[in-house]
Amino acid sequence: MRDEHIKRLLDEAPLASLGQAELAAVRAHVETCAECGRAFEAAQVSSLLLKTRTQEAFEPSPFFQTRVLAALRERRAAEEERWTLTRLWKSAGLLVSSMAATVAALAVFTFVAPAETTVVQEVASGNAYTAESVIFDDAGDEQMTYDQVLTSLYGADDEAER
Repeated sequence: MRDEHIKRLLDEAPLASLGQAELAAVRAHVETCAECGRAFEAAQVSSLLLKTRTQEAFEPSPFFQTRVLAALRERRAAEEERWTLTRLWKSAGLLVSSMAATVAALAVFTFVAPAETTVVQEVASGNAYTAESVIFDDAGDEQMTYDQVLTSLYGADDEAER
């Protein structure tokens, strides 16, 4: 190994992983070759720098920890709120849907059915005065006789007693 340069050996493996025999051969070669001596010194310095850098403990600032914990709390609160709304919809969704369907059905019956039922109500009641006829003045020119007024006020039973 004395005839070979040790640069290849130092490039292939870290200095800390070399065995005792390899280190002894490198040290013997460094004494005779100045270029390999500089490479060996550079390998020793870089190995020392790496060891010191890895031994340093990095601790975040208290402000960083506070910000991270606050962000985690906000995220957790948002997830809990979303879960609460989902749980509420699962439990009350059927009720809300059935109420909406009932309202829609009542709206349809309110706007479609009255045209058919008002005619039936007017024919069924013998009373000449209905709310619609009074409001819209349907019976405007017709005059009721005295007997018709008494019948509508007191009914047919009172007239039969007389």
